Amino acid sequence: MPSHDREVARQLVESADLITVLTGAGISTDSGIPDFRGPQGIWTKDPAAEKASNIRTYVSDPEVRHRNWARRAAGELWADVEPNAGHLALAHLERIGKLHTLITQNVDELHQQAGSSPDKVVEIHGTTRKASCLECGWRDEMEVVLERVRAGDPDPHCLLCGGLLKSATVSFGQSLDAGDLRLAEEAAVDCDVFLAVGTSLGVFPINQTASIAHQAGADLIIVNAEPTPYDEIAAVVLHESISEALPVIVGIPD
Repeated sequence: MPSHDREVARQLVESADLITVLTGAGISTDSGIPDFRGPQGIWTKDPAAEKASNIRTYVSDPEVRHRNWARRAAGELWADVEPNAGHLALAHLERIGKLHTLITQNVDELHQQAGSSPDKVVEIHGTTRKASCLECGWRDEMEVVLERVRAGDPDPHCLLCGGLLKSATVSFGQSLDAGDLRLAEEAAVDCDVFLAVGTSLGVFPINQTASIAHQAGADLIIVNAEPTPYDEIAAVVLHESISEALPVIVGIPD
């Protein structure tokens, strides 16, 4: 049976040489970013935004794209949010030399804003703060495209190849980047401790990294508000506030 003691988790982290982290939406809720399907979720409150997240609908329906770009141009998504103590704790884990890789299911770039090195972060679902071309792969800051929308282009296309532009996120119907998935799986194999934070561990295939790490001999620590399918094989399970528990687990001095 797993322990439910923060101190056990702290000792595992302290004794580890390499730690791989997987984060989900739960780590960003204390920064004011809602989930997608909860009572106050982004898609619950704005069904049009959910339509735009389906790649087939996005590609085939110009009106969906028009509304999506207009919504983004009216106010940058999450413009005022800031990293919280959970994000900062994981940046500390890197500073003390223990972080192998930080895999995130989030698209908010709050880990990088907290100080995590971009080359340590695998954004398995992409980022909403960048835009990309579906045809040639062009990529730049989202604001570059939003400036065109505000100037009167309701459905901006790529200036290089004419392809459709969208946020650099993985939409429903799109495959995960094979290279990113390979990096995540390798990081799971190589670590001593696998720390899953704010994720239900229910989204395939990235949830398999927890099992991969466990099978490779790593201790599994889960910090999440609700139970997950992997709780039974974990060394420690904490159903606690992430922004309160993580600083303790990674050993940030009071």
